[in-house]
Amino acid sequence: MNKQPIPDPEIVKKTVRELKALCRQFDLLNFQLEELTAYVDAEIRKSPLTAYRLGKTPQQTIDSPEERAFRQRD
Repeated sequence: MNKQPIPDPEIVKKTVRELKALCRQFDLLNFQLEELTAYVDAEIRKSPLTAYRLGKTPQQTIDSPEERAFRQRD
């Protein structure tokens, strides 16, 4: 069996702190990617091309409350 030296506890604590900070950064990036994906999905659903491909008219697609209010003013 290979005998390895026991690492310095302070170095272990520092490494753990750095890894935890890195995990938090990845969590934040994953959250931002999820938000971006949701935004892009919503934009795709509003696309006239998507409506055409699904066989729907543009009025049948899901749109934002702002777009509905704009159409109601006309």
